[in-house]
Amino acid sequence: MDSTYLILDELIGMLPIILCGCVLPIMVVWFVVRKKINETNARTQIVTAAIEKNPDLDVEDLLKKASPKPKLLKEKLLTKLLWGFIASLSGIGLTGLGIYMKSTGLGIDVDFQTALCFGLILLAIGAAFIINYGVGRKMLAKEIEAEENKMNTQA
Repeated sequence: MDSTYLILDELIGMLPIILCGCVLPIMVVWFVVRKKINETNARTQIVTAAIEKNPDLDVEDLLKKASPKPKLLKEKLLTKLLWGFIASLSGIGLTGLGIYMKSTGLGIDVDFQTALCFGLILLAIGAAFIINYGVGRKMLAKEIEAEENKMNTQA
């Protein structure tokens, strides 16, 4: 009888890890795919309705107008910079929390090690995004300038 409760207690203790490590990523992917499918279906319905109302309509022109505009190189680089700062600050916070827990004796050693491990991983990911931004900005300077000139001439 006691062994059953021990197994259930260990299973309940592992439940957050299972949910965060398995179920959460699957749900995120499912939501992203579902959103893209819904957007595609909505565009398809709009184009179908437009073609039914006016059969002489230029379909390619309509599809160009209905499709989402691609991000500019500068916007993509700034998004990487943003995520780099978010990941770096989260990593610094978790690393600081781990060091604080170890120095004050709060929690157990596993908590300290987990916070430190995830903090350093996030810090490394953030640094990689920031480095990617810096290198991309230097390498794509001419392309970014050409895009800006193209946008200015269109406006």
